[in-house]
Amino acid sequence: MGILEKIAEIEREISRTQKNKATEYHLGLLKAKLAKYRAQLLEPSKSAGAKGEGFDVMKSGDARVALIGFPSVGKSTFLSLMTATESEAASYEFTTLTCIPGVISYKGANIQLLDLPGIIEGAAQGKGRGRQVIAVARTADVVIMMLDATKGDVQRELLEKELESVGIRLNRPKPNIYFKPKKGGGLSYNSTVPLTQCSEKLVQLILHEYKIFNAEVLFREDSTPDEFIDVIVGNRVYMPCLYVYNKVDQISIEEVDRLAHRPNSVVISCGMKLNLDYLLEQLWEDLALICIYTKKRGERPDFGDPIIMRRGASVEHVCHRIHRTLASQFKYALVWGTSTKYSPQRVGLTHIMEHEDVIQIVKK
Repeated sequence: MGILEKIAEIEREISRTQKNKATEYHLGLLKAKLAKYRAQLLEPSKSAGAKGEGFDVMKSGDARVALIGFPSVGKSTFLSLMTATESEAASYEFTTLTCIPGVISYKGANIQLLDLPGIIEGAAQGKGRGRQVIAVARTADVVIMMLDATKGDVQRELLEKELESVGIRLNRPKPNIYFKPKKGGGLSYNSTVPLTQCSEKLVQLILHEYKIFNAEVLFREDSTPDEFIDVIVGNRVYMPCLYVYNKVDQISIEEVDRLAHRPNSVVISCGMKLNLDYLLEQLWEDLALICIYTKKRGERPDFGDPIIMRRGASVEHVCHRIHRTLASQFKYALVWGTSTKYSPQRVGLTHIMEHEDVIQIVKK
């Protein structure tokens, strides 16, 4: 029996098993086996096949955004509208056959946008170059899921399922579980909160499935068995996702209103160029980027060329971005902006910067 048949059989078994207190151990074991087989499926085959055309694109700019969606939902049209890159768009499926990069210039930042080929059902198993598409999506900072507003929620559910099965977790925080395998000493199990979904026996069974008999486990939140399996496997990617409903000019205003009020969703129309500016604002929020302006002594700040950093960056990070030796020669910095109590404020290396702050660095 092949891996695909085993996966299908376990999925059928899970769907027909009733969820109650008596079956939770059985379901936990099945989920652990399922995660194990899916991991085997993603591993490249040992036999070296014919070398194909490279698919991934070199990372450039301040952030990377991947466009994922079914064929003919408007990904290429969106790329052509937002960037200076022309991606071939036509009214037939699979117009785009490889990864096409473009750059969005917004608030002084260069955001790399990747137009990926359309995903079809079964992409996680490698159908329609699906595995390469999903592998590129794993390297992005944010995923934009392009959906056809005329198709309802079918596309969204199918795409979420495909990404879930290859270890991409959308709009979800990392489980707050401490896990460390040890050489000996058995299983040390603790929790700082009351657990309703994972018991010690279930944790032990799941670890035995992965042939782990000595480990330290500490639950800091009430997690599900699936989240615990994610922590054991350790190759899961947690990333923000923006659900973009295209072709809203073809549906009723009530349906547009319903879709627009869903969490992490934006409604647009590439054909009529509707709501694209709001989409860029949301994308900027999800990427958590900030602009920092530099200032020389006795001169006006340089507002033309900002330094783009991640939210939560400190003065030390800014020094490293300007020059790698600057932090070692640092004496103090003067900062103007929302991160200070008064302007200018004299700060040290640990001061956290905020959007549109102005910094002047004084060396020893």
